[in-house]
Amino acid sequence: MQEIFKAVILGIIQGSTEFIPVSSTAHLRVIPALLGWKDIGAAYTAVIQIGTLIATLIYFKKDISEITSGFLYSLKKRDFFTDPKSRLSLLIILGTIPIGICGLVFKKFIEGEARGLYVISFALIVLALILLIAEKVSKKNKDISQITIKDGIFIGCAQALALIPGSSRSGVTITAGLFRGLKRETAARYSFLLSIPAIALSGFYELYKERAELLNENFTGLVVATAVSGIVGYLSIAFLISYLKTRSNMIFIVYRIILGLVIILLVSNGILNNLD
Repeated sequence: MQEIFKAVILGIIQGSTEFIPVSSTAHLRVIPALLGWKDIGAAYTAVIQIGTLIATLIYFKKDISEITSGFLYSLKKRDFFTDPKSRLSLLIILGTIPIGICGLVFKKFIEGEARGLYVISFALIVLALILLIAEKVSKKNKDISQITIKDGIFIGCAQALALIPGSSRSGVTITAGLFRGLKRETAARYSFLLSIPAIALSGFYELYKERAELLNENFTGLVVATAVSGIVGYLSIAFLISYLKTRSNMIFIVYRIILGLVIILLVSNGILNNLD
């Protein structure tokens, strides 16, 4: 029963922070540590992200259907640039390449030293300041049909920074989108669509690679955490897109800075260990 309770808490943390630009990894490291739980590790984190992947697929099912149809039509016509939906499919493919390459090259570092709380706190604060700059300088006048190849490549390269724990996948891609002039809700929508291949690849890769340990250790808990993360993740997507239509990212910027500073204080005073 205790393991199920733990799985529910982990699922809530993952689902509520994956899409909001505050870093799910940071919360999955800090909150369990404060509760006296062992670090669940990068593999477990990647697998329960499958729940939030399913939430994204359900929430954006219409968009995904249109993008897929546009891709197939453009594949036949050999023209991916004229139709906005087919161009979007190409941008998602191109935007996934950087994080895929970096994930393989820096895998050992990402799953090891990078999960240190000092790294996480630094990433939280620095990205918050960069997001603040993006909020100030962005024209915020592009919708999703106006995203260009240059925009897609820039945001895709930025997504690779999400491999640094504490940076936040949605945080770096929304920030990059703002720098390219996207409206806030457009940047969030594109961020979520762009996350689909990356989350799928990392989640199923880790599930396959670590299947013996993950499935034998606590299969039921893993399923519960994944399911809960999906339900909460769906609600988080709806919340953020609606929120950003009329409000800025300022509340998330302030929260990230405060959380980063709190983590530094906790580690400095020996309340939390930098690396478990």
